[in-house]
Amino acid sequence: MQFSNYAICRKIHPTTTSLAKKANTHQGDNVRHSCALTALLALSGNCLAQSSVDLYGIVDVALRGSSGLAAGNSPAPAGHTAAVSSGIDNTSRWGLKGREALGNGWAAQFRLEGGINADAGTQAKSDRLFDRQAWAGIETPYGALAAGRQTNLISDALIPVDPLGKRYAAFNPNINVAGLSNTAFGTHAFGRQYGPSGYADNFYRLDNTVKYTANAGPLLARAAWSFGEVPGDTSASSSHGAALAYQRPEWTVSGAVEQFRSREDLVLNAWTLGAAVRAGAWQFKANIARNKAGTGPDKTVRQRVLSAGVSRQLMPDLLLTTAWYRVRRVATGFQDDGFDRAFLFLEKTLAPRTTAYAEADHTLWHGDAAGRSGSQPNARHGTGLTLGLMQKF
Repeated sequence: MQFSNYAICRKIHPTTTSLAKKANTHQGDNVRHSCALTALLALSGNCLAQSSVDLYGIVDVALRGSSGLAAGNSPAPAGHTAAVSSGIDNTSRWGLKGREALGNGWAAQFRLEGGINADAGTQAKSDRLFDRQAWAGIETPYGALAAGRQTNLISDALIPVDPLGKRYAAFNPNINVAGLSNTAFGTHAFGRQYGPSGYADNFYRLDNTVKYTANAGPLLARAAWSFGEVPGDTSASSSHGAALAYQRPEWTVSGAVEQFRSREDLVLNAWTLGAAVRAGAWQFKANIARNKAGTGPDKTVRQRVLSAGVSRQLMPDLLLTTAWYRVRRVATGFQDDGFDRAFLFLEKTLAPRTTAYAEADHTLWHGDAAGRSGSQPNARHGTGLTLGLMQKF
């Protein structure tokens, strides 16, 4: 949905109205009338291209049944759970984005985006209206510069190479563990905030971030700095990093490195590297990611994620995607743990903006990763089945 300011158009092109009036007073002169209408449409079209604001979003709702998993997919004692879930194929969200041409290849732009719990009609983050993105920036012939709340560079690098295509964000290990969206699972966690994310154990999106993006043919480069804004200490709660991708129609390689610091100047270092290859109707993706966080004096948490997957276009409107993830964690003072998780997605395109899908997943917990619910141990296996509908606007 697009909104344009016609009043601005009239100011930019004051001759438009006079041309239309002149044409109306000479209705017998078909040539002049046609010229006036042509000029009107051309000038208005140019103006519409100058400035625009778009309202967009995704509503994804599904019926889900699971065993050994709670409604929010945390480990649970053996037993079945039925739920209405949001954002399984793609995160439910809404947003506004705008762009205004400044001339000579320059443009101003902005984006505001918030997550939605479509099953309950609530904000994904109750303390933030635009928890996903909130930034403004300048696009130039030499690259784009944006400032505000933005995704970290590890997340950006995963976009083309995540085996699931970043589906099921709340349950996707590349988003949660590699991308640092939800590092807490099992019996322990990082337990603090690294970088200016605003949350403990979630550093996928960062406040106060300046990000530069440049394209040079098949090369895509990014660099970012997130200000911690701690008085007297410019490194505390800050983050910085770089990402590089080489993209061709048949294959892509993408990677990033980033460092995050806590308010106490404890360091979290993370990196990711992956590749995607397309062969006809088949697409193969694989990625490796690691991170290591200092959590206290002589204490660390180390995590690694290996992932691989295959997608097959069965028919023009039917896509099958399979993916496997292996997560392992080593933490000072705790037993080594982790989990293996497999997915299958079948998506049917019903219309350009509407997709129906079926999903299945299976998780095997290792070590103490399953944890306990009160005095009862959680199941070591978790299985889920989903039927859902996603609509974009």
